[in-house]
Amino acid sequence: MTQRLKDKIALVTGASRGIGYQIAKQLAAEGAHVIALARTVGGLEELDDEIKSAGGSTTLVPLDLTDMSGIDRLGGAIHERWGRLDVFVANAGMLGVLAPIGHIEAKTFELTMDVNVNATWRLIRSVDPLLRKSEAGRGIVMSSGAAHSAKAYWALYAASKAACEALVRSWANETMNTPLKVNSVNPGATRTAMRKLAMPGEDPKSLPTAREVAAKIVPLAFPDLTETGKLFDVRENRFLDYRDPA
Repeated sequence: MTQRLKDKIALVTGASRGIGYQIAKQLAAEGAHVIALARTVGGLEELDDEIKSAGGSTTLVPLDLTDMSGIDRLGGAIHERWGRLDVFVANAGMLGVLAPIGHIEAKTFELTMDVNVNATWRLIRSVDPLLRKSEAGRGIVMSSGAAHSAKAYWALYAASKAACEALVRSWANETMNTPLKVNSVNPGATRTAMRKLAMPGEDPKSLPTAREVAAKIVPLAFPDLTETGKLFDVRENRFLDYRDPA
């Protein structure tokens, strides 16, 4: 690795497995101190062991993203210890349920929106002042192709990811004249537990690994990034502009 993020502070949510786990590892390999957040303590401890064995450093934050007051306290804790945040990766999310709109239970809809949208907004609100204190703050929010395809039975997940993209676009416009750069990411189909849940009959070996996908996302955290308010498509390995409906 090139140590492009030496002495940077990076927060990664959903860091106990999948893409978030691999992003956290690769950010640490680039020299960042990683604040790894997830519900699963075992996964966080495994990540901590791997990063430290490679010479990196982490701070583990076991937190359920439905704990909104906990998210609020997180920003204060980061400020007290480091005084800034350089990289924020909002990776945590849940599929919810694949079902006709009228069949989705209210509690499932509300929980999915809480984890995918409300927690993302709450995190942005908590870390925005910290990212603005960085010389090159970077925000990376995971989205999905579902946000645009809006396929039948995918309404809940699609709506949650479309909402996240709207948040990021507005955030980018608000910070356009600052060093802070924020973008959404469509990782594409990846060999993860969530993908297996959504597509149980799919051959996972036909998909890229979380490590391969993370390797294309990590450069969005580098200080020389100039793009903001865009959608990075991992499969195409490029930024896409948003367009108004034709």
